[in-house]
Amino acid sequence: MKPKFLLTLFTASILLFSCKDDTKDNQLAEADVKVDTTFNFTVEEFADIKVLRYQIPGWEDLSLKEQKLVYYLTQAGLSGRDIMWDQNYRYNLEIRDALENIYNTYEGDKDSEDWNSYVTYMKRVWFSNGIHHHYSNDKMKPEFSKEYFDTLLKETNTELTGEPYEVIFNDKDAKKVNLDPSKGLLEGSAINFYGPDVTAAEAEAFYKKKSSPNANKPLSFGLNSTLVKENGKLVEKVWKSGGLYGAAIDEIIKWLEKAKGVAENEKQANAFGLLIKYYQTGDLQTWDDYNVAWVEATEGNIDYINSFIEVYNDPLGYRGSYESIIQIKDFEMSKKMKVLEKNVQWFEDNAPLLPEHKKDSVVGVTYKTVIVAGEAGDASPSTPIGVNLPNANWIRAAHGSKSVSLGNIIGAYNNAGSSGVLKEFANDEKEIELEEEYGKNADKLHTALHEVVGHASGQLNPGVGETKETLKNYASTMEEGRADLVGLYYLMDPKIQELGLTDDYKKTGMAAYDGYIRNGLLTQLRRLNQGDDVEEAHMRNRQWVSAWVFEKGKAENVIEKISRDGKTYYDIKDYDKLRALFGELLKETQRIKSEGDFNAAKNLVENYGVKVDQAIHKEVLDRNAQFKSAPYSGFVNPVLVPEMDDNGEIKSIKIEQPEDFQAQMLSYSKNYNFLKVKKASKVTEAK
Repeated sequence: MKPKFLLTLFTASILLFSCKDDTKDNQLAEADVKVDTTFNFTVEEFADIKVLRYQIPGWEDLSLKEQKLVYYLTQAGLSGRDIMWDQNYRYNLEIRDALENIYNTYEGDKDSEDWNSYVTYMKRVWFSNGIHHHYSNDKMKPEFSKEYFDTLLKETNTELTGEPYEVIFNDKDAKKVNLDPSKGLLEGSAINFYGPDVTAAEAEAFYKKKSSPNANKPLSFGLNSTLVKENGKLVEKVWKSGGLYGAAIDEIIKWLEKAKGVAENEKQANAFGLLIKYYQTGDLQTWDDYNVAWVEATEGNIDYINSFIEVYNDPLGYRGSYESIIQIKDFEMSKKMKVLEKNVQWFEDNAPLLPEHKKDSVVGVTYKTVIVAGEAGDASPSTPIGVNLPNANWIRAAHGSKSVSLGNIIGAYNNAGSSGVLKEFANDEKEIELEEEYGKNADKLHTALHEVVGHASGQLNPGVGETKETLKNYASTMEEGRADLVGLYYLMDPKIQELGLTDDYKKTGMAAYDGYIRNGLLTQLRRLNQGDDVEEAHMRNRQWVSAWVFEKGKAENVIEKISRDGKTYYDIKDYDKLRALFGELLKETQRIKSEGDFNAAKNLVENYGVKVDQAIHKEVLDRNAQFKSAPYSGFVNPVLVPEMDDNGEIKSIKIEQPEDFQAQMLSYSKNYNFLKVKKASKVTEAK
């Protein structure tokens, strides 16, 4: 899954995986990926966002055929970009069109505070692929007045009326993804996966009636469709050629056909063919066939992610957000981390799980560091730094999984600067020294263990349904917490030193534990507005893991809460006992998943992962005010520019770096705008 790592420039330890989470400097591949340190990684900052660039080291070493493959896959990815915009909210495309038309045609005063506020709002919308914040899910409020917006609309002859106009300023659809059942998981969510009159109970009942041809290989029902009511009856609008989003999907297919024509080997070509068939038919059995073919296509220098993948944006956990990541293998770093692939069974055998919850044979796990060549949809501009796929439990058990670390993305983060948060929130100099000496490697190993061992670990009890069905709205945070706990448990195991992954497992574990507790109980609160609950899945899992071990260790003073000069710190007194608590919680978390124990998941998350101590939260925000660096980061993509010969064939492909954020966003809207907007409709049609 995408521990969908979204990265920030915090030095505190926050975990980022394809479990998409952009909260941490988990420097998985560190600076081992060769980068030109004279390169200008920073594009600009606005609001709470820093926009960066990344390089594609080794591009010139690829053959022309390999470069073509990367180019075609990049074009396929971008062709589906607007699907993500529409998935995020039903009026996003209409609002974006209006905002961009104003920006392109306004001839008035562009030095005014109002205009600057308008441009900042538009950039925030671009960054989040819609009007809801990419991380908090809150609707972003413009800092210009409705009256000023009316003036801009009038002076640029831009039409935006009705609900799409009103929603920019009112309180409706305030949360993209709501996980509070009391507000209605669907009724309280603006995400455009369901019709406006579909309730969570109705959707769950709809899918409960479905059954897979093979109960041991459950299909991913709901993954690629919008569920709406027609004449009072629930129906699925499938995302496929000729169906919903068909115009964009046809473009994706066109470029995938070209990619298939330059595939590196037969297995890769076979996977392309199945993905194309899936887009053509929308058939979920074909989706499973594709995932099996994709996970088994491990040879070659180029790999990719493309389709409707992660389900974090669906409060019910059925529907996949569109995303694309194109990857070039980094041979040096992949070789270094291959040791985890070879020893994954040892980790499973020695995990503190109930025997019946362990896999007898963990198969097909591959782990590579890759160079990103392009991203789109849910992966851009805010990107993961690591990915583990496929998500289907039965495919992972029978055929394995692919884990990748996005090395050049991490290298760009590392070279773009950082804040002084560590020294502000660490308890003492010893903690700071441990972080500075072992923190980066600890983060790298935690991410690797999370992805390779954590997501591959454990098994469901016979007859227990898929986690999204049993644990429902708690499935994502439980899975990420479980994978985190696997990593935490093994970070202080002598095995990692025996395998040559660190020169001191004890200090590596201590640095990791310090960082995780510091972040889970303090520093990640910087991302929340005062008074907010914790809602994002990764933030929740870091809090419930940290809060649980803190509470359970109170009797033996495993972690001491310290107040000094009006500031709160956490000091780990016994790292070995803390490791034992991580193991105990891992055992229980795996039990919950294996048995499908919804009530236990609910109690764990709601009691430890949602509510925030408001006094501590205010303190954290006050302490953090001294740091001016934007807390969220993302990227513009390098532009691959083909040069054609006299016959119209590509003879070379060069890389150009975007000069600014707005130019790339406007270019994307112009060149990859394949969806037609049907106004005042819950579901955007694709004609």
